[in-house]
Parts: sequence; C-alpha cells; structure tokens
Amino acid sequence: MTDYLQDINKTTVSEGEPLKLAVVGHTNTGKTSLLRTLLRDMYFGEVKNEAATTRHVERALISDSQTGENLVALFDTPGLEDASGLMDWLEDNTASRRDGIERLQQFLASDIAKSDAQGDGLNNALEDYSQEAKVIRQLLSSDMAIYVIDAREPVLGKYKDELAILSWSAIPVMPVFNFTDSQDANISDWQTMLARRNLHISTRFDSVAFEFEDEMTLWQNLATMLTHPDTLNQLIVRRREDWAQLYEQASIIIAHFLIDVAAYVREIDEDDDPLPVLTEMQEAVRQSERTMQGKLLNLYKFYDNTAVVTPLELSEYQQDPFDPELLKSYGLRTTSGAAAGALLGLGIDAAALGTTLGLGAAIGGIAGGILSNTSTIADKLTGVKRLFIDPATLTLLATRSLDLLASLRHRGHAANADTPIAELQEATTPPWNPNKLPSELKKARGKPQWSSLTSGKSSLAEELRADAAWSLSDKLKRSRHEEKD
Repeated sequence: MTDYLQDINKTTVSEGEPLKLAVVGHTNTGKTSLLRTLLRDMYFGEVKNEAATTRHVERALISDSQTGENLVALFDTPGLEDASGLMDWLEDNTASRRDGIERLQQFLASDIAKSDAQGDGLNNALEDYSQEAKVIRQLLSSDMAIYVIDAREPVLGKYKDELAILSWSAIPVMPVFNFTDSQDANISDWQTMLARRNLHISTRFDSVAFEFEDEMTLWQNLATMLTHPDTLNQLIVRRREDWAQLYEQASIIIAHFLIDVAAYVREIDEDDDPLPVLTEMQEAVRQSERTMQGKLLNLYKFYDNTAVVTPLELSEYQQDPFDPELLKSYGLRTTSGAAAGALLGLGIDAAALGTTLGLGAAIGGIAGGILSNTSTIADKLTGVKRLFIDPATLTLLATRSLDLLASLRHRGHAANADTPIAELQEATTPPWNPNKLPSELKKARGKPQWSSLTSGKSSLAEELRADAAWSLSDKLKRSRHEEKD
C-alpha cells in the first residue's frame, strides 16, 4: 500500500518520463475531440454526438519532433455520468475524517467500482460506477489533469460534484473550456463557480475553431501548476517551432503550384482549332490544384479518407477555377474583361506584326482563363500561337490556396463538414492585382521547363523552380500578414 500511495501522490515529472496528463470531464463534453486537436490526429478515439462514446482509457503520446523524446502522455478517459450519485455513496460509505485519496481508494475496492466488462450482469441490479472508477484510477496514477467543460452548458450541481471528487485525487486540475466559439457560452458563470472551489487557473481551447495561441496558453498554464515545468516548457518551444515550420512548408507548396501553373505553356499553329488544347490545359490545372489541396490537407493531418468525414468542407475550393462567375465573386476580371470563351474563335494575323502585337496584348484570346498570345516576333513569323494561364486565373488560384491554408490553420481536428468557422466566412482579398503579378510568376512565363504540366518531368521542373518558389512563398506570407494588419 505504501508504494502505491507514493506513486499516486506524485505531482511532478521524474527525469526521463513523460508528464502523465489525464483528460477528464462529464460525458460528451468533447474530451476526445480536444485530444484530436492537441495530437493533430483526426483518427484518435471515437467521436459521436451521444453520451459515453469513450468506454475505456486510451493513451496517446506527444513527442519532441527533433529528439523523439516522449514529453506528454495524454489519457482520454470515459465521461463521468453520475458524479452526484457517486458523491452520495462516498458520503454514506466513507469516513469524512479520512483524506480524499483514502476515500477514493475505498470506493475503488468496492463492488460498485468493478467493471462489468465480462458481461456477467452482476452489476446490472446494483449501482454501477465502473466508468467513474476508470476515471479515478487514471487520476490517481497521473501527474495532473485537465477538466474539460462544454462552455455551452449551464453550471449544474452534477458538475460541482465532479470537481469535488476530482479534487480528492490531490493532483493539479485545470479546467479547460471547449466550444468557446459558441454564442451560448456561459464562461463567466463557470469561472465564478470555479473560483469558489479555488480553481483560479483555467483556459479556453476550442477543438472546432482552433487558435494556436490558445494551445500555447493551455500548456503555459499547466506549466505554472508544476514544481518542475521543464518538460512542458520544452514542449511549448518545440510546438511553436513546428507550427512555424508547417506554415513555411505550406507556403512553399502553394508557391510551387502557382509557378508550375504560370509556366504552363502549350503551342499550336495559328490555324489550328485551340479548343482541344484549351480543354486539356484546363483539366491539367484543375488536377494540379486538387493535388496541391491534398498536400495541404495531409500536411496539417486532415486526411481525406472515405472512412472518416474530412473535417473541412472543400466544396468551395472545388468550384471550377475557370468559372467566370467565380472570378467575379473574388472581384477579379480577365485580361480582356470579356466573358470566358467569348473570344475563343478570334484569330491573330501573323503577318500584321505591329498591329497584332498590340491586339494580342490587349485582348488576347481569353477562353476560360487561358490566354492566347503570340508573344514574340519569332512566333508570329512562324505562325505559332502560345497558350498560357490568364493572370486573373492565377490570382484566383493564389487566393483560393491561401484561403484553404487559413482554414486549415483555424480548423480543429474535431470539426466536421457541417461546422462553419465564422471568421473564415468573409471574402478575402487577393494577394495582388492581376495586372501586377509577382516577378516570380512573370518570369515563369518564359520558363516552360519550370512546369511539370509542360515538360511532364515533375522532379526536374520542381528543382528548376525551387529558388523562385522560396522567394514567392515569402511574398505569399507577407500578403496575408499585411491583410491582417
């Protein structure tokens, strides 16, 4: 018994051990959802809109991405279903003069705490607190706990009883408010009740409308409750570095995609019907955008799998980028200002050199985002017409890509396809004027070898445009920072 008490009373992390953090709370408050977001893992546990989805304690680790050292062991526990009933039992069957841990141990040794997992039905006729027992066993073997609160819930007696029972475990307990983005949140009432129970440190962490700084506050507040917070301080530093690196990688993915498309060029003879080539180009760009979107989803661990509802509604990003109405919705106009396809049959007289040069630059041959232009005198003399992606469409693709990235950075891993995020519903501003493309995209016009769509050589094209992609990624990040300012 003595060794057991020494173990369960430990409130600091021993050297080389991960901090053991129990995640507890009433049933259906979003404990598993919160863990999914902390772990960046939409596959962890089971989430349903019904009571007692988690029936057993599940363990997950957060490691140092550089050293591989396990920093935090998170324990997802079943929901507390009847704390008030358990409190009544404790008051009736344990001595009030004994300390909290002793009273909880007496409960764990009783018949009502024993699991009915074998299905023998012995507990069915009795009070069954086997789920609460699982929570308490985990509490007594953890370093600290977070108590997840559904901020939409009113402060009820059952929650007060839960906190009283949790306090008997003699480990630091920090309340965490979930679903704080809801208009029905009752955080002020909850904070008043918590303060009366000497719980003055709490934090907000919405597992749907995610904010990275909220996560940092969560870890920082937990660190203040430990005698030796070195492990959590190490985690905070690493998580910041990892988050910044994710943004860097995502920006480079988008930059590579935009340059790949900007450098995409197809040549046809002056008298050839451009429609088949235009159709092929459009489909190639659509596929390239879908590939880029998939890379971003995977980078932020929102895996698009039919077995799991993708927690990001992609329909708005799946709209055809060559739809003129979509261009209008972003306040963009094609180079000619004409409707897509209106000038599809327009020919360019290769013999009228000066006139054609002006005509081509002014109205081109817009066909659903594809610009037809005899860009050099040599092309005109040989009767060659080059087709490439219109600047307005490039700007649209850039805007949509940055919008998707913003969504992923503010989307918790508990979100589903029906969960809108209010701050992302407003239309965003394009990162540049279509008439003033970044120099990297302008340069790509004359570098068809930079495009895998042109050359068919993905690895070589990516290597050739690498420097330009790094440069463009910085401009993409600055464009959104300036927009926020």
